Parts: sequence; C-alpha cells; structure tokens
Amino acid sequence: MKTLYVSDLDGTLLNSQQQTSTYTNQTIEKLVDQGMLFSYATARSYYSAKPATKGLSAKIPLILYNGAFIIDNQSQEILVSNFFLKKEVNELAHYFNQKDFYPIVYAFINEQEKFSYISSKSTKQQLDFISTRNDKRKNPVENNLFQGDVFYVSCIASKKQLESFYYDLKDRYQCLFSKDIYSQDWWLEILPKNATKAHAILQLKDYLKCEKVVVFGDGLNDLSMFEIADESYAVENACEELKEKATGIIGRHDQDAVARWLEENYKD
Repeated sequence: MKTLYVSDLDGTLLNSQQQTSTYTNQTIEKLVDQGMLFSYATARSYYSAKPATKGLSAKIPLILYNGAFIIDNQSQEILVSNFFLKKEVNELAHYFNQKDFYPIVYAFINEQEKFSYISSKSTKQQLDFISTRNDKRKNPVENNLFQGDVFYVSCIASKKQLESFYYDLKDRYQCLFSKDIYSQDWWLEILPKNATKAHAILQLKDYLKCEKVVVFGDGLNDLSMFEIADESYAVENACEELKEKATGIIGRHDQDAVARWLEENYKD
C-alpha cells in the first residue's frame, strides 16, 4: 500500500535546539532513497524551515505556513497554494483597522514573498519576533499593510487581546490560537479557510496518489491532520488533547522518536 508519512517540525521532528539531528537526517534520507514518501508540515516558512532541517536534502514536498503552501524541497517550486480572496483581504484589513491593531501580513508582492509590518504600530512581541528574521522577506511599510496576494496573517500580543480576535474571526477563517513553545508569547495565526495541515496533506496524498497517511505531531495545530490520518502518533512531549486522538505514543522529540519509529516500521 502506497503510504505518505508526514511529521510536524517544532516539538516533533526537531529537537529542543530547533534542529533535526544527524541521526534523523540520515535515517530519513536513507528511507526516502528506498522509496519512502515523506513530508513535514509546519507553521514555519521555507526560510525558517530550511535552516532547522539543514542536512535533510531529499527531494520531498514540504507543507509550509500550516498548509498555505506545498513546496518542492529542492527546486522551491510551489506545488499547491492557498491565498485569501480579495474580498477576504479587504475584510481583514477593515477589521484590524477598526481594532487599531496592526498584524504581520505575509503575501507575494510582485512575485516575491514578503512580510509587511508597521514598526511604529506593532506590538513589542511582534517587533521581538521580526528582529529574529534577518532575510529578504522583510517589508516595513507606513500604511497599506494588506498589499499583494495575501496568504497568512500573524498577530502576537496578549492572550486577552488575541482571544477576542479569535472568537470574532474563527468561523470565517482558519484561526490557530496558541502559545509559542519557545518564546511563550501568544500567537493568533489567520489563514484561508481551506489552508490547514489536514487539507494540504489530503492534497499531497492525491498529488502523490497515496492510499494511506501516517502522521506525527505534538501540538493543537496538529489536531486536524490527526483527524484525517489512517494512523497518528503523538510524541511523548505532546499536549494531552493530541495524545487522546493518537493511534499511539512514541518517544520524545529529543530522542529522535519520529526517525526511530520510521526506521523500525517502514517497509518498502
């Protein structure tokens, strides 16, 4: 049976140093060479996922921005994309303008991936995050925050403030509201309704003509892919809600749990 294996990154495939280990890289490379169909699904962009998985160079598709894109690991070709509709962009711009809140907005502008932000109106948490991103995507603006083809909106602020946004928007968009496992800041991520890890995995399953899906994860944003998978495995450090949905519990992310499970269970 043709099987697609998909792992979350942070807290699952990555160790606590936010890296894939040499063992994990070598194991996945070896199994992909043997014919295993593998992908990872992450909230990260290509620019932050690639350094974290340095050494994992196999020709595999990557699910990025929680399902907004599927990108080829080697060519960077976008295989599948999910953008907001223009009316949705206008609605979000109007909503946040009314709330006097200025998120980080990810979009393709003149065919280049950018994230736009207004420094003077950003929260301290957002500025702290932006300061860690030293790449060509930065696009500081004075206004016109929602420009280009928008696919992802990120808000980092207090739990109380973001909670109200979440309840206002969750029925119309895909909204992920959680605490970051590294900074402990609260995040609200807003995507098109069909941009989920689960939907992207089903798109990839169809694209690769697979019959079965096996997934690995640790957090609440992995719930959707656990619900559509044939088998789902939570790492030992996963949240309890995810463990309750899992087919089984494997070792910790710091113990190369995903790679060890694949090495023991993959059959070509």
